[in-house]
Amino acid sequence: MPRTDVTARAWERLLAIRAGRACACCGDFSEGERAALDLYAPIARPAGDAHLIAQIGQSLDGRVATESGDARDVSGPEGIAHLHRIRALVDAVVIGVRTALHDRPRLTVRLVPGTNPARVIIDPRGRLPNDAAVLAENGARRIVIQSTDKARPEGVEVIRLPQDSWIAPGDIVGALHARGLHNLLIEGGGITIARFLEADLLDRLHVSVAPLIIGAGPQGVTTSPVSRLADARRPATRVFELGSDVLFDCAFTPVNRTAARAACHAATG
Repeated sequence: MPRTDVTARAWERLLAIRAGRACACCGDFSEGERAALDLYAPIARPAGDAHLIAQIGQSLDGRVATESGDARDVSGPEGIAHLHRIRALVDAVVIGVRTALHDRPRLTVRLVPGTNPARVIIDPRGRLPNDAAVLAENGARRIVIQSTDKARPEGVEVIRLPQDSWIAPGDIVGALHARGLHNLLIEGGGITIARFLEADLLDRLHVSVAPLIIGAGPQGVTTSPVSRLADARRPATRVFELGSDVLFDCAFTPVNRTAARAACHAATG
């Protein structure tokens, strides 16, 4: 299991890859720096290159929060820095309204050098108040995806999409692509990530496991159960040591995603 060493030099290379000015294969890097490039280079995509990654931090027993909803310290310091690095390498970070209300995230890259991504909140029924921290102006695009006519503050983009029990993930991806946002991070919560996973839209899933046992509370990604293990999703997986946490980097095959994304493009014309 390689241990990543995201030095200033390695991070500069990743930002250059993101800008389309460099590659991950060349250069004289240490073993830890090379592990960092191997981990993050698949995410650091030039503008217009579509990619969908989800990330979740959890405990050894698969919990993402306590029963009371405390989720702030599930990931260790390196696990949190890892999340900020992903944010800096994508066009937009997407969360569900429950995460916006309970965790009150800022969705910035304040722990690493880089540009804050667009912030996208999926809020079908308009539950998010307009004074929520995630809608505060900081120079990044702010987008709310909703099915209601709720007015939003000036500068906040509104995408109206129909919902059944939830807004279709394919419709969300298609609408964001149409607005120039192609490299996307689905950050949470677990229910939101599960919906994109079940829609076969994820390219990668990062599961960051911290060495603590919570005992009870909400679980991480919980999809519809399978009756046979032969039917379970088995992504190609690599494991990296982040320092405080262990990261599972799961890559999904493109077979089902091709059809799913074709439906996204068809939906948006």
